[in-house]
Amino acid sequence: MSNSSSIIQFLLLAFTDTQKLQLLHFWLFLGIYLAALLGNGLIITTIACDQHLHTPMYFFLLNLSLLDLGFISTTLPKSMANSLWDTRAISYMGCAAQVFCFVFFTSAEMYVLTIMSYDRYVAICKPLHYGTLLGSRACVHMAAAAWASGFLNALLHMANTFSLPLCKGNALDQFFCEIPQILKLSCSDAYLREARLLVFSLLIGFGCFVFIVLSYVQILRAVLRIPSELGRHKAFSTCLPHLVVVSLFINTGMFAYLKPPSISSPSLDLVVSVLYSVVPPAVNPLIYSMRNKQLNNALWKLLS
Repeated sequence: MSNSSSIIQFLLLAFTDTQKLQLLHFWLFLGIYLAALLGNGLIITTIACDQHLHTPMYFFLLNLSLLDLGFISTTLPKSMANSLWDTRAISYMGCAAQVFCFVFFTSAEMYVLTIMSYDRYVAICKPLHYGTLLGSRACVHMAAAAWASGFLNALLHMANTFSLPLCKGNALDQFFCEIPQILKLSCSDAYLREARLLVFSLLIGFGCFVFIVLSYVQILRAVLRIPSELGRHKAFSTCLPHLVVVSLFINTGMFAYLKPPSISSPSLDLVVSVLYSVVPPAVNPLIYSMRNKQLNNALWKLLS
């Protein structure tokens, strides 16, 4: 038995006990990580360098790519290093930093995705009011609010989680420091305070998801009134992938934090965590640039 003051490190979940499979996990995660770095890095560089892309939509996309880079860099490098060196350890302070960064980037990304849906709603459903509602100052204020809210949320969760007395060992059933896994190590009822805070944060996340869905419903209703079949097809093929990725990100994240202990298992937790922490940052660059001709043209111009 130990308490939190005597814990100097945590033990993360290994994907496998076999060295060859650990190396396979390393190379798989390395490929995903490099793809995310390349995709998001190209979007950031292209938007920053091309004056024609200095519009609200691309400004928020740049913020999303920055958050995706921080999001995926919080978990994958440490997991890859552990697989490569055949270890499971992460220091106490390293775990606290990982929790802070993970909650920060997750929260801020959720808010930015909500703002992006509002941007598309105004652009398509209220185009005459676009310049008024989404001027440069309003865009900066909304982005700053998203980053600041994520920072405060992360600070609150980290302080609450790491103030708990821990007496059930130091092994976490996850490949990164996830708050529900740390709460399982608590030996007092004080963890209920953090659990309530998690539920409150997730309710805010669900509210953001409802707002995003309603925005896209209004967008799709407006799209259906477009006389051109090609225009409708283009709008559907752009909006639906966005909605799928957002749904995957928010719903799997909520499931990971709200699922009852009776259905919890290391393998299920692992799959769900990969779906909401690894997949969205890696596929967002593809989803948001795949059918964006203006961004693609700017990218090819930059590369050439």
